[in-house]
Amino acid sequence: MPNKAPAHYYFRPVTRADLPTIKAWLAQPHVAEWWGDADKELAEIKEHIDSISVEPLIVELDGKPIGYLQSYDPHMEDDHPSQDQPFGTLGVDLSIGVPELVGIGHGPDILRQFVEELFEEGALRVIIDPDPRNKRAIRAYEKAGFRPIGERHSEYGPALLMAVDAEEGEFEA
Repeated sequence: MPNKAPAHYYFRPVTRADLPTIKAWLAQPHVAEWWGDADKELAEIKEHIDSISVEPLIVELDGKPIGYLQSYDPHMEDDHPSQDQPFGTLGVDLSIGVPELVGIGHGPDILRQFVEELFEEGALRVIIDPDPRNKRAIRAYEKAGFRPIGERHSEYGPALLMAVDAEEGEFEA
């Protein structure tokens, strides 16, 4: 059986109208396990709508919202545990909100596409920092080309810092 072509995702800015959908996703067990308090997280996402350091995005597939994605510059956040990364580094966080779309390849595909877009915009490195116990996420990030480069401690607890660099050519067709 031939491999299916990866889906094409659309990334659009979060609006206040998206907040109820994001709140519902934060309550899903597969998301809630790894995110903090849903009300606190939602308040932070709401603040990020007008932020210059964090870009909150909705991931759409076939015109339907399926997940939350954010990119950020660790050098623009006070005391960020990844400020030691080279300038030109952007961080990302991803949560697929729709439970039936988890574990079937969307995570790596979303990240590959988004990271390629960040490289085209001039990013030199992209990092992601899952909880070391989140084996499903770590596998997905490795499939997307990320590799572990160290451990950190964030406000959420321990984090496995993973990175992919623009010059690695991980995203060539």
